[in-house]
Amino acid sequence: MRWNFDPALLIGLAAISAGLVWMTRQDPRSRSLALAAVATLIVGFVSPLCALSSALFTARTLHHVLLVAIAAPLLACALPRLHRWHGGARLIGVFGFAVLFWAWHTPAAYAFALSNDAAYWVMQLSLLGTATVFWMSVRVSPGPAAVIALLITMVQTGLLGALLVFMPAAIYAPHLLTTTAWGLSPLEDQQLAGLIMWAPAAAVYLVAALTILGRWIGPDRLRKQSA
Repeated sequence: MRWNFDPALLIGLAAISAGLVWMTRQDPRSRSLALAAVATLIVGFVSPLCALSSALFTARTLHHVLLVAIAAPLLACALPRLHRWHGGARLIGVFGFAVLFWAWHTPAAYAFALSNDAAYWVMQLSLLGTATVFWMSVRVSPGPAAVIALLITMVQTGLLGALLVFMPAAIYAPHLLTTTAWGLSPLEDQQLAGLIMWAPAAAVYLVAALTILGRWIGPDRLRKQSA
């Protein structure tokens, strides 16, 4: 139940909030999205979820889902729209996020990220940054390209989750001695985290893809085609 009231963290969140409010001062909708993104970051880094994620890989997975599938798209929709995206930039958005997402979930990189504060923040900020770039590229892409990007991301995140579910042994050293207090073995904790990543987290990208597809082939487009 420990909340994280680290002064540096609170100052950083306040600065981010002030910057986003200033950037979106002329657009109430964007300002609301930006504040929702900040609220999500507060849940991830200030609430007891942050402390729990040091003990359970399941909580760490929920934490990363908040970052890349909730805070990042909110930020991407709140920030000014970039119009000069091309195919190469979209590929960087999709595959840059995928590479970092998989890299930080390798056992060695994950253990390194939890070994000191600097490495921890490099992991968190790089995941949030690349995820935001990914969602920004989705926002400005044509309907078919956006759907493809979302489906690729759904598959790659779901695949990592499935691999974690079916691993025969726990692979994350930082959690080998921290899960029993919560009634879970390290392997059960890893499997539960994999299920979260495999199903509900990947579903975020599927829902977004279906929403964009529905808008792209919606009634207005069908009427134009029939005319």
